[in-house]
Amino acid sequence: MNKIKKDDIVRVITGKYKGKDGKVLVFDSKNHKVLVEGINIVTVHQKAGKTKGANESARIKKEAYIDASNVMLLVDGKVTRVGFKIDGDNKYRLSKKTGKVIK
Repeated sequence: MNKIKKDDIVRVITGKYKGKDGKVLVFDSKNHKVLVEGINIVTVHQKAGKTKGANESARIKKEAYIDASNVMLLVDGKVTRVGFKIDGDNKYRLSKKTGKVIK
């Protein structure tokens, strides 16, 4: 079970976007990277296609992946570390700061 999941609200804790909040769009568990909405915007150059409607090249701005260690989970507007609680057959994420179970 991962500490950060899709649709979590996270805060960037280091780098160019330090202090910014965003929603996790994708969590890549294999590479331990996250795609956060509005964070790490890069410009991608798209070649002109041969199909109808895509005849022009374009510069598209989109989010790029950042390492999962550079973000922390936000619970009630405050950053927190994440622990786990095992209750029978169920495993829950737990906020270390408040002790509250995270959805």
